[in-house]
Amino acid sequence: MATATTTTDERALAELQRDHGPALFGFLLGLTYGDQQRAEDLVQETLVRAWLHPEAFDGPYESMRPWLFTVARRLAIDARRSRLARPTEIGDGVLAATPDPADATESAVAALDVRAAVRELSPEHRAVLVRLYFHGLTVNEAAADLGIPAGTVKSRSHYALRQLGRYLPGYRPRRGGVARSRAAAAQ
Repeated sequence: MATATTTTDERALAELQRDHGPALFGFLLGLTYGDQQRAEDLVQETLVRAWLHPEAFDGPYESMRPWLFTVARRLAIDARRSRLARPTEIGDGVLAATPDPADATESAVAALDVRAAVRELSPEHRAVLVRLYFHGLTVNEAAADLGIPAGTVKSRSHYALRQLGRYLPGYRPRRGGVARSRAAAAQ
C-alpha cells in the first residue's frame, strides 16, 4: 500500500479514512466526553500520523484499525494532559463582570455589606467570627480567649457563616474553611 516516498499514498489514506474514519470518530468521541470538535481534530491528527508513517501499512496485522486506535488514544491522552497543564481559559464575559482591583469603591461597598451582616449576628457568633477571621486566631486560641470549648467555637463559626450567607447574596463558605484548617494546624 505504501509508496516509495516518505508519506502514504493519497488513495490508501482516503481508503483508510473511508473504512475506519467513522469508527475512529466514535471511539474518540467517547474519549473526549462527547466533544465533537475535539474528536474531529483528533481523527485528523491520527490520519496525519498515518500519512507520515507509511511503514504502518506494511505491518504484520490484517487491519490498520488497532494501529489507528492506539495512535488516536495516545493523542487523546496527550491532548488531555496538555489541557490540564494549562490554566483554565475564561471568556470575556467573566472579565467584564469582574470588578477592577484598582477601584476602591467595590471593596468599600463589600466591607460595608460584611459589617452590616456581622452586626446582625448574635453576640456569641459575632465574637467567634471576629476572633477567627478578623484577629486571625486559631480555634484553640479563640476558645481560650472566650473561655469556651474548641468544639463550641467550631459550631458557632459554622452557624455564623451560614447566617452570613443569608445576609450576603452570592456568599458561599469554602469547604474546609479557615476555622477548620486553622483547627487542624493547631492540633
